[in-house]
Amino acid sequence: MKKIALTGSIGMGKSTVAKMFADAGIPFFDADAEVRSMQDYGGELVAEIEARFPGSMRDGKIDRDVLGARVLADRDELAALEMIVHPKVMQRRERFIESHAGAPALLFDIPLLFEIGGEKAFDTVIVVSAPADVQRARVLKRPGMTPAKLDSVLSRQMPDSAKRERADFVIDTGGPLEATREQVMDILSCLGLPAAR
Repeated sequence: MKKIALTGSIGMGKSTVAKMFADAGIPFFDADAEVRSMQDYGGELVAEIEARFPGSMRDGKIDRDVLGARVLADRDELAALEMIVHPKVMQRRERFIESHAGAPALLFDIPLLFEIGGEKAFDTVIVVSAPADVQRARVLKRPGMTPAKLDSVLSRQMPDSAKRERADFVIDTGGPLEATREQVMDILSCLGLPAAR
């Protein structure tokens, strides 16, 4: 089984690319989606996060805006949150691998792969990238996003150029969707993986 990591900075098109791999028959694990589900109503992280960060829970689930405002400006608080979240994500990742034991490859969407030093756990690393102006325009269309908030997020992420240098493959999402899909198919071919078209 090949373990493939998909990473890239905010607004680069990771979700779109991950869906293309899934459409081609490669099961994928979305770390952000797992975190969101564990912080949602009845999620297994809600009580622990509320205990460490009182006031972050609203209506039985974690208010991500409240929690983000609390931790994003303070490295120690962010580290404390990561100590709660990361082990649970790793547990879910291991369960995902076990449940797809017969698959020829698995894809793992991990936004902060390089930032957490996680690339060594994978056979192949794919970086999703786009020109900075395209990235910025995409992200600023998101509800609640501001230029200042985007700059804050980018300041905590490794620069795109550095991620590209460390990648086994780079997918440029700055063009048409079909061009992106062709790059996905080319990578599957390079890795010797059959693709459902």
